[in-house]
Amino acid sequence: MAPESPPSLDAQHPTPPDRGWVRYAPIAVIALGAVIGFFTLREYLSFATLRDNRDALLAWRDANLAVASAVYMAAYALVVAFSIPGALWMTLAGGFLFGVFVGSALTVAAATAGATAIFVAARTSLGEVLRAKAGPWLAKLEGGVRNNEVSWMLLLRLVPAVPFFIANLAPAFLGVRLWTYVWTTFLGIMPATVVYSWVGAGLGDVIDRGGSPDLGLLFEPHIIGPLLGLAALAALPILLKKRSAAEENA
Repeated sequence: MAPESPPSLDAQHPTPPDRGWVRYAPIAVIALGAVIGFFTLREYLSFATLRDNRDALLAWRDANLAVASAVYMAAYALVVAFSIPGALWMTLAGGFLFGVFVGSALTVAAATAGATAIFVAARTSLGEVLRAKAGPWLAKLEGGVRNNEVSWMLLLRLVPAVPFFIANLAPAFLGVRLWTYVWTTFLGIMPATVVYSWVGAGLGDVIDRGGSPDLGLLFEPHIIGPLLGLAALAALPILLKKRSAAEENA
């Protein structure tokens, strides 16, 4: 009797069954939440809300700091996860309620959690489908990103011109590893968060004067300069690799 042949690779690692519409459930929930949030919450995420509810917010914080911190973080994470306009005002509120350092820490942790949620939802729902339909060009782009994913992620987070929701979604389609995404997001959003938390910490004086906060502070030369310097430092490994590859091919 002839010996039995070993099972094929396909038999050892069967193709996972097609989940059909179920695979789109995470991103569908995100999209639905984004639409609902856009039409119901955007008018409340504003300077006017902070100004008009200043005393009530401060009293609520003073009554139970731990609960206020947890609620703030949960609300911020949801705003980011559902890409609801108003995260900037949430950052200012964090500085206003908790001060520069505590407010920055709470905001960075919450924003990272929300960004990770939308990253996982997008990669789970659309990542494989997009790769299948896009063809070789996406695979080539993905390979370039994967070879320098830390640098690319830090660039996305440090350059103020990149909208936050794009920086959250794009890596999901370009093969960035989850852990790399998490820690680079945490560190990369820290500088701008501290700046806007600092602005938020001074909102009390701004309200007393009847003014409005200076949201252009991030683009002042003494602020944007160091941020662009960090971005250039993050880009350096990419440039060095490209130069080395060019010299090898010369």
